[in-house]
Amino acid sequence: MRRWTVIPSLLAALCLAGQAHAACPQELSVYSEVGGATELNFRPETEAAIVANSFRLILPDGPVLEGHMTWNEGVSRPTGALMLDCPEGDLTGDEIAACTHWQGVVYALDAEGNVGLIPPRGETAAPRLLLADLSRALHAGPLNDGETALPAWDVYALSGCQE
Repeated sequence: MRRWTVIPSLLAALCLAGQAHAACPQELSVYSEVGGATELNFRPETEAAIVANSFRLILPDGPVLEGHMTWNEGVSRPTGALMLDCPEGDLTGDEIAACTHWQGVVYALDAEGNVGLIPPRGETAAPRLLLADLSRALHAGPLNDGETALPAWDVYALSGCQE
């Protein structure tokens, strides 16, 4: 008899969790790699006015890469970059290139699979993100030491919201 009262409670909790994800702003969103073990955590703080979103790529048993998104000029697209162990202060283009492990366009995918642009800070987080060419770039770079778990794919699903 008790089992029948627990099931409706669990269903209600799942519905509320779905609503919490839907109301999560992009800058507090957490994404899990679809079919993998890596995670993206977005952060509200940013020091540069040109940065649209700050985030981190968390590799299990590996380093945490710092990321940011800016909007390029011309045909405007959100361009993301993931960096590791960049020196502090004013950097040259060569110094930035040396610590950048991925750079590419970030797309939002809605529930129907339609492709759009990632929402800016303050707007509701996208249900899924596509980080173009992320897996290939990391597997082809110096982080691929044969031991570090790298993303197997480029798609991340909204899995939580930071408070």
